[in-house]
Amino acid sequence: MEKRWLSLYVENRVGVLARIAGLFSGKSYNLQSLTVGTTEDETVSRMTISVESDDATFEQIKKQLNRSVEVIKVMDYTNMSIRMKEIMFIKVKGCTQKDRNEVFQMAQVFKFRVKDMGKDSILIESVRTEAKNNSILKVFKKRFSSIEVVRGGSVAIDSISMQDR
Repeated sequence: MEKRWLSLYVENRVGVLARIAGLFSGKSYNLQSLTVGTTEDETVSRMTISVESDDATFEQIKKQLNRSVEVIKVMDYTNMSIRMKEIMFIKVKGCTQKDRNEVFQMAQVFKFRVKDMGKDSILIESVRTEAKNNSILKVFKKRFSSIEVVRGGSVAIDSISMQDR
């Protein structure tokens, strides 16, 4: 099993997301990440999908997506040079002044943003690769006893500079 990435151009219509997600659930494929947004053309959306699968299953997924009427284009990003980012929010609850100071120091080291604060909690935002966000989260889980985490799926685009080589 290997982590694999797909990017799809799909028609920007009601029900398309449900049909694509249904394709995965109907075949018992587990989505690791799914992000959808409109493109420069408002009639087209772009989906970035991560799935863990073997080679044969992944080929089957791509074939089924290509057969879908609403899918305009399927791009396999698994072995391509791509630019990818994921957004992650971590809310540290029950903060002492010492905890706040530590979060601010971590913000400088890890280069994430403190987005909000209350009397006993602090909210940070990290826009990094999934792997870097995993590392940041690991540190927070070790250090703070009460955290809440929200992660958006990764978005990806093929790298320009790597194509020129």
